[in-house]
Amino acid sequence: METSIQLVRNATLVFNYAGKKFLIDPMLAEKGAYPGFEGTANSELRNPLVDLPFKKEKLMDYDALIVTHLHPDHWDEVAVKNLPKDKPLYSQNQQDAQIIKSSGYTDVRILSEESEFESIKIQKTYCQHGPDEAYANEQMAAILGEASGLYFNESGEKSVYFVGDTIWIDQVEKNLQALQPDIVVVNTGFAQVNGFGAIIFGKEDVLKIHNILPNATIIAIHMEAVNHCVLSRNELHEFSETHNIEDHLIIPKDGETIKI
Repeated sequence: METSIQLVRNATLVFNYAGKKFLIDPMLAEKGAYPGFEGTANSELRNPLVDLPFKKEKLMDYDALIVTHLHPDHWDEVAVKNLPKDKPLYSQNQQDAQIIKSSGYTDVRILSEESEFESIKIQKTYCQHGPDEAYANEQMAAILGEASGLYFNESGEKSVYFVGDTIWIDQVEKNLQALQPDIVVVNTGFAQVNGFGAIIFGKEDVLKIHNILPNATIIAIHMEAVNHCVLSRNELHEFSETHNIEDHLIIPKDGETIKI
């Protein structure tokens, strides 16, 4: 099996790595199935903004499923109902694991800094899914909750850091410096919450990553699929050309597979 990352839509990925297939953060509903996120940019739009690039049945064959957090653009009710209940599923913490188990999943495992799937090392990394001001607000902190990233590093394979739903914080910068990943997969939609600003990376954060890791390949996802993500692929592409980083940045289309 060739090592590759396929963007399905939003943050949903098929990751073929070290001979195993991982499905990450599945949102499988048809276009317009859900209302927009209340209190966010463009909330009048219905999610997802676009259809899946192929039938969801193509995503049922995998070795393990990873859910970085339970927001519905990463783990929606269609995924909950339709994915196989008996395959290994990794969640970020005990709280998420209990919720997932309550939906009938029987092999739920909790990610840590030393997780493994068979011989493959999967390290959970820290995220902050919004600014300090948002987490200081009790109601907003409950909505944003916890999120996590992932780091894969296996002998004979390129190392891959999935940054996750986060803003730029010291811990992410330290991870980039310490892990030195070959590939950085970045949720770059610059999702906006009214009154608090961005809750995930935007284009300036892509440039920060490049400045820290000038030889890394950056793969930008989580765009043009949910209402509050305001950064478009075209805008990010133009930004990359302006800052001369286009040779290090891949902005895949929905359904596109990238060999790594």
